[in-house]
Amino acid sequence: MTLTLILEQTFNGLQAGVTLFLVAAGLTLILGIMDVVFLAHGAQVMIGAYAAAAVAAATGNFYIGLFLAIPVTFASGYVLEFLLIRHLYRRDHMEQVLATFGLILFFNELIRIGFGPAALYSDLPRSLSGFVEILPGAPYPIYRLWVILVGLACAIGIHIFVSRTRIGAMVRAGANNPEMTAALGINIKILFRFIFAVGACFAGVAGMMLGPITAVQPGMGEPLLILSLVVIIIGGVGSVRGAFIAAIIVGLIDTLGRVFLPAMLRSVVDQATADGAGPAVASMLVYITMAVVLIFRPTGLFPAKG
Repeated sequence: MTLTLILEQTFNGLQAGVTLFLVAAGLTLILGIMDVVFLAHGAQVMIGAYAAAAVAAATGNFYIGLFLAIPVTFASGYVLEFLLIRHLYRRDHMEQVLATFGLILFFNELIRIGFGPAALYSDLPRSLSGFVEILPGAPYPIYRLWVILVGLACAIGIHIFVSRTRIGAMVRAGANNPEMTAALGINIKILFRFIFAVGACFAGVAGMMLGPITAVQPGMGEPLLILSLVVIIIGGVGSVRGAFIAAIIVGLIDTLGRVFLPAMLRSVVDQATADGAGPAVASMLVYITMAVVLIFRPTGLFPAKG
């Protein structure tokens, strides 16, 4: 266990955390502001990944795939809200769960019909395929570092958007008192549709950045959906700041635990058992952290004001 390994895995944890934040940020806006339990949010991750991979393959340009996939995911969220989600606002959460769970099955089968069951792989451009030394003798992939920087830029942009802009003020007002906000002349329906589309777009961006790291395949967003729900619970429903801090915590716990727990367990059990139990214990630590937060801070570490 060297300093170089610890540093590299810490960066990997940051990369996992900022990617998870992009998924959780969109979901916390939908759940915390619109009060909709949207289980198909992971499908937006898949849509973004497939859109970027398909456009990149058709054009031969990785960057064009990324930029064109952003309006695709925004449009998919906008259309989905108009066709279905707006009809669920006045329904109870169980009906929202059932309807959006059906969307998971629908989108997964739609992707299989359109692209087939085989996974897609994205080739990185030369500018992102090399390594950079974060310390002398400690190379780190440029693409993963780029993902971290893009995620941090998105986090700053989301914070500025929600807390510093006129539309962000409308969003906060609509979350606190939608009836009074509508009485002031703000179109709540269009506002909520915009929020939903923006949340879908953030999830799509996470999928675009994950594509070159993992395989682009049907159902790839479901594991991220579960972890993003954990992030929202730890950070506080409706809190973007809480989602960011909780996502970094979860990313570091999961990544560092999967790497270092097997080595620690080898001192007490055989290597095969340690290698199998280490990742499982690391996953358990994420949910144990959530349970501890729920015991001492039921509303999360940084609950949204109001």
